[in-house]
Amino acid sequence: MTKNEGSADRVLRAIAGAALIGLALGGLIGAWGWVGLLPLATAAIGWCPAYTLLGIKTCRN
Repeated sequence: MTKNEGSADRVLRAIAGAALIGLALGGLIGAWGWVGLLPLATAAIGWCPAYTLLGIKTCRN
């Protein structure tokens, strides 16, 4: 797996994922908030399968 996410992309994904999980834990958006695990995981590993399929690469390498 070659990294295809840049640093800004990874930070935004981590923030969005954490926010969704926090809202789910707070009971504000229900179980759908757990979908925040996906952007959090892709931010952690730096690779997004959807980017690979679409040919997108936001990192400089």
